[in-house]
Amino acid sequence: MFLSVFDIFKIGVGPSSSHTMGPMVAGGRFLNALRGLPFKVHGLRASLHGSLAFTGKGHATDRATILGLAGFLPETMDQEKAEATLALNRETRVLSPEGLGDLVFDPERDLIFDYDKALPGHANGMVLMATDAQGDVIHREVYYSVGGGFVLTEAELAQKGGETRTEDVPQVPFPFSSAAEMLEYAAKSSKSIATMKRENERVFRDEGKLDDGIMRIWQVMRDCMDRGLDTKGTLPGGLSIRRRAAAIHEALKAEAGLNQTAPHVINDWMSTYAMAVNEENAAGGQVVTAPTNGAAGVVPAVIRYWLDHVPGATPRQIPEFLLTAAAIGGLVKHNASISGAEAGCQAEVGSASAMAAAGLCAVLGGTPEQVENAAEIALEHHLGMTCDPVAGLVQVPCIERNGLGAIKAVSAASLALRGDGKHFVPLDAAIETMRQTGRDMSEKYKETSLGGLAVNVPNC
Repeated sequence: MFLSVFDIFKIGVGPSSSHTMGPMVAGGRFLNALRGLPFKVHGLRASLHGSLAFTGKGHATDRATILGLAGFLPETMDQEKAEATLALNRETRVLSPEGLGDLVFDPERDLIFDYDKALPGHANGMVLMATDAQGDVIHREVYYSVGGGFVLTEAELAQKGGETRTEDVPQVPFPFSSAAEMLEYAAKSSKSIATMKRENERVFRDEGKLDDGIMRIWQVMRDCMDRGLDTKGTLPGGLSIRRRAAAIHEALKAEAGLNQTAPHVINDWMSTYAMAVNEENAAGGQVVTAPTNGAAGVVPAVIRYWLDHVPGATPRQIPEFLLTAAAIGGLVKHNASISGAEAGCQAEVGSASAMAAAGLCAVLGGTPEQVENAAEIALEHHLGMTCDPVAGLVQVPCIERNGLGAIKAVSAASLALRGDGKHFVPLDAAIETMRQTGRDMSEKYKETSLGGLAVNVPNC
């Protein structure tokens, strides 16, 4: 099993990796398929199913689908060009993706939110169609947005069971697919988790490109956080949620030197860092999946806490942090899920907290056994957490939840470092418990906004 650090940490746009980035990626893949067809395409259609239908408008899935079918991709999207494209489509009911000419697409008619028919492969399903001049469908593909910006066709999902890499990828030196295997490889090789992950990554790219890519990930994370810490106002979407990170950050800076080491104040710093990221995400800004957009604030908040508040921290260790975190995120995705629509928020913020705890434990000198313990503690104490965004927006309770996920991550790493790595519940057991809990969880608590806070808090 191999998932790259660049699979777990993707640069994209908010507010959702599964509901915004995924549909955009699916649109790009569909356009590529159309470019290879031997006949002329006249128009496009799309239908959204399951969670993509129920919370799609709150997650900007309609916008993302249109932009994807226009040829935009998350990592390279220019916001001004995207807005111009959406405005032109509203006026002309036409999209003009490169190489395919003008294609008819009227969002009011051709973009369907199907609340009745869930697709069998995953809660985030969509069908993209191409039509001829008579309106008949001449090409059709089913896509599943399986969390974290990963997208699979119906055939890929059936063939690989959710894996995103083909079977003929080069063999990596440490192909662990469970935490137990990871620890076994670490013991036999006397290497850290980050070192094993680095050697796996080097099968696909050289050392310089690997480190440059990792530091770019951190730079985008940091830039996103800084924007959030500087921006005030109200978030879009209709709930009139006030941005709070900037004001809290100003207050914390003004209190510098006044009891700044008190536990509750340190917690405020961590929460503010995480909230800044997720306020930017909710506003549709550029973020990094970590491992998803909805949980994007946890890992960068813990890194910022470590760099700015822990003596001896150095940016030179950021690759060690992110490689360790990616190893844990890969295990969770491979053996359970990182999708809130599939397993609730335990799969998003819970996974992110486990990743952050592992990364922090590693850079603070933890052994592989302590790192595994830190991840387990963080994940265990998110088990059962539902995904119930009010009004389908990644705002309440998602923004604050990232702050608490960061706090739990730091506590988990600290507890693990106080021990010798021996503990009662293995990480593999916690991951399997999360998978089973997600399977048994009622659909109304899995990013449909049909239960929990979403129905008990007024939407206006």
